[in-house]
Amino acid sequence: MFTLPGKESGTPTTCAGPASTQDLGSSYGHCLEGECSRKPDQKLPELHGVGDPVMFSDSSYLSSRGRMIKWFWDSAEEGYRTYHMDEYDEDKNPSGIINLGTSENKLCFDLLSRRLTQPDMQWVEPSLLQYADWRGHLFLREEVAKFLSFYCKSPAPLKPENVVVLNGCASLFSALATVLCEVGEAFLIPTPYYGAITQHVYLYGNVRLAYVYLDSEVTGTDTRPFQLTVEKLEMALQEANSKGVKVKGLILINPQNPLGDVYSLGELQEYLVFAKRHQLHVVVDEVYMLSVFEESVGYRSVLSLKRLPDPQRTHVMWATSKDFGMSGLRFGTLYTENQDVATAVASLCRYHGLSGLVQYQMAQLLRDRDWINQVYLPENHARLKAAHAYVSEELRALGIPFLSGGAGFFIWVDLRKYLPEATFEEEMLLWRRFLDKKVLLSFGKAFECKEPGWFRFVFSDKAHRLRLGMQRVRQVLEGEAQVAEDPPACKTQELSDQRR
Repeated sequence: MFTLPGKESGTPTTCAGPASTQDLGSSYGHCLEGECSRKPDQKLPELHGVGDPVMFSDSSYLSSRGRMIKWFWDSAEEGYRTYHMDEYDEDKNPSGIINLGTSENKLCFDLLSRRLTQPDMQWVEPSLLQYADWRGHLFLREEVAKFLSFYCKSPAPLKPENVVVLNGCASLFSALATVLCEVGEAFLIPTPYYGAITQHVYLYGNVRLAYVYLDSEVTGTDTRPFQLTVEKLEMALQEANSKGVKVKGLILINPQNPLGDVYSLGELQEYLVFAKRHQLHVVVDEVYMLSVFEESVGYRSVLSLKRLPDPQRTHVMWATSKDFGMSGLRFGTLYTENQDVATAVASLCRYHGLSGLVQYQMAQLLRDRDWINQVYLPENHARLKAAHAYVSEELRALGIPFLSGGAGFFIWVDLRKYLPEATFEEEMLLWRRFLDKKVLLSFGKAFECKEPGWFRFVFSDKAHRLRLGMQRVRQVLEGEAQVAEDPPACKTQELSDQRR
């Protein structure tokens, strides 16, 4: 269950053949650029602590750390670089690449542009142009506390002194890994997971990831594909410990990326109790919390719990990049009751802070509850739901199984039957065939999925780009010979009419 970041895992213990159903997901359901494109056939070298560097390239201009950092970039960016050299444009480049791989919400620019250009957003005063508290201006931290109190449904008002603001959740992951862990220590993380976290926790902090491998097999009526359980957490922790790796924390993404799954309140409580039992920090990424577009999905923030099992080791992050379609604005926030952690992270904000002008705009946006509740969220949810419905129907028409939990911007798609062999090399070849047909997707190995053949489809885009992208997907899949057959002992239970 434990591997170093990005390292190939051993042979899976469960079958990895294609599912037998057409739709695993009508019931269940940041992006680092490279998460869409890391080559699964490129093994990351073993990662060593400071003082025992691995030479990843022969550049004489860089330190050992610099060579390692450059290696990550070189190995992760192929698909995204290719996309940027040939981006689709309806008028200027209609034959360019459609990007269904990067998790961005491109549906509400009209709403956002109108709001962000209102007169109340345009304000300059001396304090905004000067050094501020590294935790963020007090006026912004007050608004963040009120915003999270309301939308996370916290039982008591959250406190501004527990808030730190940074330029995005990537910086937050890096800062938390650095201040919580010693070099070479690890976080538990369920897989598949948002693959950029590998770099976020390693590049600065030299922190590892201990994988809690989940699989698609359904073993009973009360289970679902890729379900996280305390038993699996315990097994992963024991295996890491047996390898001499100290686990310092657990990372949870809720709603989950790439599965679109949402943890129930009971599940969250169980995971937090597990962490307390082992004195582990819990980092909860809730960056998609307002992007739950299905009313039947009972999303609950960890901050809604009446009593956290271990409040001094529970740290929650949120950002505007997903829920407000502002991935380019770079605003993220940490909420933690541990003042030592808040102070340590704030110290790193001198490298990851926001300009005063952006902080002012963010405060204005977050306090505008009428616009958020009456204009933005209803329209955003309606557009997400419509785009999701379109891609789901296209997948059903192609007879392709998928998972989707009614949250986030993506559908977790099972293309295992299109792999001649259940290998990540074949997964990579299929990904390249999509790219050759001018559609960029994210393949499962980029999320450390243990089963080759799963892909993430991002649907949060304008209708004309979705139509063209799915047409190109159809061309690839209809041109593929279905050479893989369902293995007899690894059928996936049909879930199309179930609800959590």
